[in-house]
Amino acid sequence: MPPTSRPSKATLAAASVALLLVLRHFYRRKGTYAALFGDPAKLARRVKSGEDEYDFDEYDVVIVGGGTAGCVLASRISEDPKIRVLLLEAGPSSIANPFAIVPASYSKLMHTQHDWDLQTTSQPNANSQARYWPRAKLLGGCTCMNAMIFHIGAPEDYDEWVLLQKGQEGASQWAFKEVDKYIRKFEKFTPSPEYPLVDASLRGRSGPVHTGYGYASYGTKKFIEACANAGIPAISDLNTYKGTMGVSKVMTFITPKGRRCTTQYAYLTAKVLARPNLKVVTDAHVTRILFETSGPTPRAVGVEFTQKKGEKFRVKARKEVVLAAGAVHSPHIMMLSGVGPADHLKEHGIPVAADLPGVGSHLMDHLVIDLNIQDKSKTGIGHLKGDTFLDGLKLMRELFTYNMTGRGPLTTNVAETIAFVRATDPKLFPPEQYPTSQIEDTTSGPGAPDVELFFTPTGYLEHGQAKMRPGYYFAVHGVLLRPTSTGTIRLKSRDPQEPPEIDPKYLSTSNDVAILVRAARLLTRILHTEPLASMVDPAGAEDAALDHTFHDLDDAAVAEAIRRKAETLYHPACTARMAPKEDGGVVDPFLRVHGIPNLRVVDASVFPTIVSGHTAAPVLAVAEKAAELIVDAIRADRAAAH
Repeated sequence: MPPTSRPSKATLAAASVALLLVLRHFYRRKGTYAALFGDPAKLARRVKSGEDEYDFDEYDVVIVGGGTAGCVLASRISEDPKIRVLLLEAGPSSIANPFAIVPASYSKLMHTQHDWDLQTTSQPNANSQARYWPRAKLLGGCTCMNAMIFHIGAPEDYDEWVLLQKGQEGASQWAFKEVDKYIRKFEKFTPSPEYPLVDASLRGRSGPVHTGYGYASYGTKKFIEACANAGIPAISDLNTYKGTMGVSKVMTFITPKGRRCTTQYAYLTAKVLARPNLKVVTDAHVTRILFETSGPTPRAVGVEFTQKKGEKFRVKARKEVVLAAGAVHSPHIMMLSGVGPADHLKEHGIPVAADLPGVGSHLMDHLVIDLNIQDKSKTGIGHLKGDTFLDGLKLMRELFTYNMTGRGPLTTNVAETIAFVRATDPKLFPPEQYPTSQIEDTTSGPGAPDVELFFTPTGYLEHGQAKMRPGYYFAVHGVLLRPTSTGTIRLKSRDPQEPPEIDPKYLSTSNDVAILVRAARLLTRILHTEPLASMVDPAGAEDAALDHTFHDLDDAAVAEAIRRKAETLYHPACTARMAPKEDGGVVDPFLRVHGIPNLRVVDASVFPTIVSGHTAAPVLAVAEKAAELIVDAIRADRAAAH
């Protein structure tokens, strides 16, 4: 690999001064929120050594995890003033964190105290290397640390969810026509004169979550044109009942003023947090769910959590405990609490509250391969990294523009445009060259994709954490949307402070590799299609760290490169699946854990199978629906009691 460079002290100083502009602007508002996250001792009870029966405070609903789903649940459930709600989040507030505010800066949160900083096990079929998994440890969760892509998946994905429930009561409520109501409920779309063909009547108008458009680089527009010239139709909106096939500028979670719209920002406003029936505790690491097991079935009665000093606290849930800790931590907490595969729990000396083999199983994730290209047009956003003194000066200019106007390159989500295709599309993959018998159709329906392509106006290595040689780059990326490889989340020990063992079993099926080979072939074809072809600098072919000669590789070499290059797209899901127990399911269609009716799971872990696209919007829709289910159940209990 060619030598890389480190930014000079002068560069770092320039970047630091520039950052202060943002810090001064945003930290002014910190006081509005800081007082609303109280001392846990005022909201819960300390656990005294040897006193397991020590009294603890009561809430109707205790929500574990203040991430993408948890903030939605806390806000919506507490709309009923008679329901007392407690939200527990392991990280701090993100409301004044500049890296969770400025859209382009999210990678700055990686490998910090605001990141769980997880690693998978070594992956035998992916170059025998472990993979880094960024997961935000902040109120707002991964909406603080993702590419902000608003994408709902394919409509057929949700209809497939119904089929996977095999006739269980409530299954039909997950059909697309039903879920779409909740997508519109959370969305507040801001039209843009640059994209006049978007039908605003098909977008949500009054929800708390802003969607719209950020910065579009020169290369983004060229990528869309090249895709269209290569046979992928350009469409105005990837998020309607008409389907998701085609190429389009990405719609993002962004406010009209250019701020990243996290779920904390959208749902936990000062007005919401002022509700007397809602309490939020940050820096609260939940270590286990407390169960009453004397009856015919276990009942969740509360949770235990610790804070930074190691003190233990307990709170009681009169009605429900809701896990919203994500596809890694929800199953982790369940297993620590005695809910999971009985043999595995016994290995770690954990008493079994409920034998549920599906907990932590069927882990699915989207893999991506990145092809970095030297940019002849020199129009990208690489200067935002501040790697050179000149780039540092440019960054200061961009920060000033953003600070004053909420516009400019800092409103980019980096992955600026996306395309969705099928690996069996005969127009893109002629059968005489790509026989359909070589791959399995894993899509959810004839109108759903199994491959995603996207463009970034910058190159990057290792999620942007490794330095590239100074220069101008762009990149194109291919995503495996419907993997057939599934993995597990398992305990390393019974110590709740030790992260779980994450084994996604990447590329363990030949079908996954074959589809990514097709994605790579299509990417290189688009790279050689105008007008994108004119952006490719021939000089980049001399740099072994770049991918200018990728098209020259035979299929075996491409497959080998895929195993080396493949990284997570940050979409772990399906580890507490909504499916019948006998099929490895963990929750029913009402998101209640099988055998524990007052314990629910609400996050990406409940997906019966992974969606054909990005996961943030589906999680928001699931959380909106779940909040209604929980409120309806509590009101029904209240009515029955009277």
